[in-house]
Amino acid sequence: MPTVAPLDLDGHCVATAFIGEVPYFALADGSVHRLDHGHKTSQANDGLLCAFYDAGSDRLLTGGEDGKVFSIGAGGETAVVAEAGRKWITSVAAGPQGALAYAAGRSAWVVLPGGKVKEFQHPRTAEGLAFAPKGLRLGVARYNGATLHFPATESKPVELEWAGAHTGIIFSPDGNFVVTTMQENALHGWKLADGKHMRMTGYPAKVKSLSWSVKGKWLASSGAPAAIVWPFQSKDGPMGKAPLELGTRGNSMVTCVACHPTEEIVAIGYNDGMVLAARLADAKEVLLRRPGKGAITAMTWDRSDRRLAFGSEAGDCGVIDISA
Repeated sequence: MPTVAPLDLDGHCVATAFIGEVPYFALADGSVHRLDHGHKTSQANDGLLCAFYDAGSDRLLTGGEDGKVFSIGAGGETAVVAEAGRKWITSVAAGPQGALAYAAGRSAWVVLPGGKVKEFQHPRTAEGLAFAPKGLRLGVARYNGATLHFPATESKPVELEWAGAHTGIIFSPDGNFVVTTMQENALHGWKLADGKHMRMTGYPAKVKSLSWSVKGKWLASSGAPAAIVWPFQSKDGPMGKAPLELGTRGNSMVTCVACHPTEEIVAIGYNDGMVLAARLADAKEVLLRRPGKGAITAMTWDRSDRRLAFGSEAGDCGVIDISA
């Protein structure tokens, strides 16, 4: 039976991460908590809106209402690594070789590996950010689609159009697909080789959490009473294929998903604080955590593939050890 080490905090948990082997929990007030031989706290943004774990540099990047991007590293050390003046930073992302991106209003900035900063403006608000897995390419979710920039060159951006408000973006691990979350209850995808569209609809709620399975064969998503898991094994992705539905609970809503780093298993967090693990091959479920105070808003696996850090909108956080 998995064991849970709880950490009761006061506030909405925006992100979880393991830096080294230490679990971190970033709250909306800008405080960053860690379980490192006891409960310890650092302070980052004055009002934290977004966070992203930078695996390449083993750090947590945060952005917020103070117009600053913070880097939180081992030992809870915090440093300002970028600024956008008085604008609220609403999205951050990490790229190859230490590159990072952040968005505020209609602008997205990229800090290149050498430290040079480039700004890209858009007709409407730059919502979500993501770097491609190969090469220095930045995807920006925006109104009526997504834009792909090539910050290290003077190449023209690639425009991916689809009507509606696109709020988040993610590349497939092989770089062949881009998927966006939308203001409506749907996902939209593009196959980059030929621009083919993928409409992923039928959700009863907005999709706020996405996670790729190991090797990118599946894309798990929140926004329904089950984790909706789309197949991406074929060259055309999920076009014409039905998704898996894992961990169905009729009266609950999935609010967060996190695929296991090495096994085809997905951790599923619900709006009542419950956490399940489900196996993609046969839909077998294991209860990881009983219901708590608030909806699960963040989950991260550690590098040894046995611990899962979780956080909720009510601040009840903790670490689940599945090897116990």
